[in-house]
Amino acid sequence: MIQELRDILFLDIETVANTYDYHALDERMKIQWSRKASFLRREKEQTDESIYQDRAGIYAEFGKIICVAVGKFFETESGDLVLKVKAHYGDDEKEILTGFKGIVEKMDPAVLKLCSHNGKEFDFPYLCRRMLVNGISLPAAMNIMGKKPWDIQHLDTMEMWKFGDYKHYTSLDLLAAIFNIPTSKSDMDGSQVNRVYYQDHGLTKIKDYCLRDVVVLAKLYLKMRAINLNNELGVVTSD
Repeated sequence: MIQELRDILFLDIETVANTYDYHALDERMKIQWSRKASFLRREKEQTDESIYQDRAGIYAEFGKIICVAVGKFFETESGDLVLKVKAHYGDDEKEILTGFKGIVEKMDPAVLKLCSHNGKEFDFPYLCRRMLVNGISLPAAMNIMGKKPWDIQHLDTMEMWKFGDYKHYTSLDLLAAIFNIPTSKSDMDGSQVNRVYYQDHGLTKIKDYCLRDVVVLAKLYLKMRAINLNNELGVVTSD
């Protein structure tokens, strides 16, 4: 079981709109956003600009990654299970993604499993799309083009919780509450990331939040595999 856990790389990403000011988009991208916004508009008062502020960061075509946090289990000499976490973050998306790719490529792609919450719908495709936009080739573990579904080593805790039920979304925070895992939402949540980044210049705050999400994710995975630890899970943050 310990070896199986060692082969998992837990991850979470934080994303924002590619530019805070909608008017900074070039005309070609404004046209493309207008088309996207027409499908997202729920009220007449909503403008392309207001929808951009709220939703652009969700879409890899109009957003960018400002933080990738990862976690990996290892065993101490005393036999305790410890989670080592690290974050690549900053204003330079290409640098962030290159750093993340380096971590992935250090692990054996034959056994490596990537794990995230709602990762198959969001984190994994977003990472791949932004890598390609930045001219970064995909690491073997993430290049799923042409692979059969059963050959793709991606784990998704939301999918694990669905047990084949595709009727609704279940948040990481809700599952953490169900399993009595301390929440990562202490001073912010995902809906505030765009504002905290552009208005408050709170990149460190976002990084800390992203790291906490990875810890919650790893603890949730243990709960969903019914793996009981003898001691409280230790967490080590790597620079």
